[in-house]
Amino acid sequence: MIRILYKSTCSTCRNAIHLIKEKTKENIEMVEYLKEVPSEDDIRSILKMLGIKAEELVRKKEQLYKDKYKSCKISEEQWIKILHRHPELIERPIVIKGSRAIIGRPVERIVDFI
Repeated sequence: MIRILYKSTCSTCRNAIHLIKEKTKENIEMVEYLKEVPSEDDIRSILKMLGIKAEELVRKKEQLYKDKYKSCKISEEQWIKILHRHPELIERPIVIKGSRAIIGRPVERIVDFI
C-alpha cells in the first residue's frame, strides 16, 4: 500500500497521484492532509520516515511562514506543534510506502521510490 498526503488544489500533488497510478498497481490511500490533519505523533512518525527535522518539512514560501515564523528560533517540538496547528505549512506531496517516505518534489523522485 502506498499512502500519499496531498492537497487537492496542488498541481504537483495531482501529478504525483497520476504518476503513482501510472507506475504501480498497488493500492493507494489518499489523505487530503488539510482536511485530515496529521496529529503531532503522525508528524513525528513522518519525520522519522523522511529522516529530516521538522523545520525541513516547512513550506518556506507560505505567507504564514514569512509573516510569523521566518525570523524566529523554534525548537523541534515547537515546529511539530506548529505543523499540526497549521498543516498548510507542511511540504507536499508526501509519499509513504512501508516504513519509508519521501517528499515528492520534483515528482520524478517518486518513480525510483515506488
